[in-house]
Parts: sequence; structure tokens; C-alpha cells
Amino acid sequence: MDSTQIISAFVTLFVVIDPVGLAPLFIALTRDMTPQRRRRIGWRALAIAAVLLTLFGLAGESILTVIGISLPAFRIAGGMLLFLTALDMLFERRTERREGQTRDDDHDPSVFPLATPLLAGPGALATMILLVGENPGPTHTLMIHVVMLAVLGIAAGFFALADPIARVLGRTGTMVVTRLFGMLLAALSIQFVIDGLKGSGLF
Repeated sequence: MDSTQIISAFVTLFVVIDPVGLAPLFIALTRDMTPQRRRRIGWRALAIAAVLLTLFGLAGESILTVIGISLPAFRIAGGMLLFLTALDMLFERRTERREGQTRDDDHDPSVFPLATPLLAGPGALATMILLVGENPGPTHTLMIHVVMLAVLGIAAGFFALADPIARVLGRTGTMVVTRLFGMLLAALSIQFVIDGLKGSGLF
């Protein structure tokens, strides 16, 4: 595997996972949490995402084939789940209730939606399957997984900057970011569904 292939794989995974774009989403999903809890959630999400991406890189296509799920169907399901999260962000369903209910302090977004479908979403999982399948072999497979871990490492760096970013924004600024990225998440989820429908051959 030459340097061109490594760079190509890195750029592909970086664009699909989008660590830069996930930083504001991480802030929005962990709003009002203590720095310690936010760090735990971030590391847990990254660890789960790494396991999922590794699993799909090694045996993803076989797994989906065995259980009879196509990649387009997987992408549509991910989009629908992401849309539900976007609604929560847009309407503050997790944090504000008209009846005066308190926040759910036990809420943990590390598995859903951070680990999946944001970090290890349908696009990232499908990308791992495709990149590994380009040149089957242990060296190529190992390098693809090293590149994937490097991208997740960059995401960890942006997650670590969440606290100073949140302090700069303040509560009002964070609420604005939550609404804004809730809208962007909604659009992204619809795009997942559209891509899945295109891939299914229905349209």
C-alpha cells in the first residue's frame, strides 16, 4: 500500500466521519454536563466507534449478507434514527419540559447518537467495507484500520476542545448552536435516507 493510497483512505474517512463538524454536535449533545462526564462520554463514544468500524472493516459485508441487510437499507435506518435525535435537539425535548420536569441526568449519548450513527454511521461503516475490499490482504487491511484510528484520534482532539468552546459560547450561544446543528442533523439524516433509496434502485 503506497503513500497515495494511504492519503486517499485518510481523506475519504476524514470527510465521511467529519471530526471538525462533530465537535459542535458533541457540545450540543453534552450541554450542561460536567467536564469529567463529558470526557467520559467522549472517550466511550470513540472506543465504541473504533470497535464498530474495525468489525465492519474486517467482516462487515459478510455480516450484512448473512443477516440479509443491504447497505442501502442500513443507510436508511441510520438516517431515520438520526432524524429523531435532530428533533430532540431542535425542540429541547431532553432538557426542557413545560411541566417543569428536571433534566434526565442519566442521559448518555455516547452509544447513540455519538458512537453511531455520528462517528460510525452508515457512510463510515460502508466506507470501511469498501476501502478494505479494494485490495484484500493483511497489510492493506491493517493500514486502513491505522488510518481509521488516526481519524478518530483527530476527533478526540476536537472533543477535548469542547469545554473551552462551550465557555466561549456561553449558555445562550450553546443553545443557538444546538438549534442550528439540530437543523443540520435533520438535513443530514434526510440525505442518508435519500442515498439509501438511490442505492436500493427504487428511484
